[in-house]
Amino acid sequence: MGYVTAVPHPRSEAPGPARSGRRSLAVALLSGALGAALVLLATRRGWSGGTATVAGGDFPLSASGSDVTGVPASLAIVGLASLVAVFAVRRAGRFLVAGLLALSGAGTIASALLGLSDSSALDEKAAEATGDTAATVDTMTHTGWPYVAAAGGLLLLLAGLLALRYGRLWPTMSGRYERDGTPRPRRVRAPVDPDRPEEIWKALDRGEDPTGA
Repeated sequence: MGYVTAVPHPRSEAPGPARSGRRSLAVALLSGALGAALVLLATRRGWSGGTATVAGGDFPLSASGSDVTGVPASLAIVGLASLVAVFAVRRAGRFLVAGLLALSGAGTIASALLGLSDSSALDEKAAEATGDTAATVDTMTHTGWPYVAAAGGLLLLLAGLLALRYGRLWPTMSGRYERDGTPRPRRVRAPVDPDRPEEIWKALDRGEDPTGA
């Protein structure tokens, strides 16, 4: 026969601020690190290509992301540094650094997408290949790497938004070394043993009274 108990069954508690902080921290770190890596990788790859007419023939040209624009790589480094700096500051400083992280991501997206229509790098290569400063590239094409850089910027932006929203719940670099504010107990030296002359001499060298008077 069953029985009835007055003890309530334990209920699962809703995720508290601490759990939200841990989850957002993990996602932000992963997004920021992966985003910066993608941007730096993408800017080293070929973004655009084309041809230039040299001696009546077509001369192939190509330009990497760093040739087109150095902004995405620079902003990725700034974003990565901001992600690390978030843990070194508090309160208003953390909010400002998180905002810089978000702006770095947004700027990376914009500069990567603007690089799709930028032919200046290929035009310079065409001028060098032909010896004509007025030469321009023909039939310009693009690869998918600018979109990879934009995706990396999106991940940096996500990390910045998470830092703005949940950064107040994240720990600081020095948090594990801090205490609760209570003063540390002073170390009390053991009394000098009068039966050990070496301890008496050490006490005298320290300027202490070995007799304890």
